[in-house]
Amino acid sequence: MAVTIRLRRTGCNNQVSFRVVATDSRAPRDGRFLEVLGWYDPKREGENYQLDMERVSFWQGQGAQVSETVGSLLRRARKAVTATA
Repeated sequence: MAVTIRLRRTGCNNQVSFRVVATDSRAPRDGRFLEVLGWYDPKREGENYQLDMERVSFWQGQGAQVSETVGSLLRRARKAVTATA
């Protein structure tokens, strides 16, 4: 099974938000998933995402591919961790 870490759309019209999920790459965007890894709210100001970096690292270690948008969130999260350390 090819696992992908990608966004799953939630929310209602004009108030979209997303969950970051690990899912089978063949599953539909809003379909079945393996695990929720965080969330992303593009309309929120400031800190508009949260990720469980430990679980993301686990899935990447298992060979999961990361979508472009989730990849940019991961870069932001890693940058924020190194800036505070």
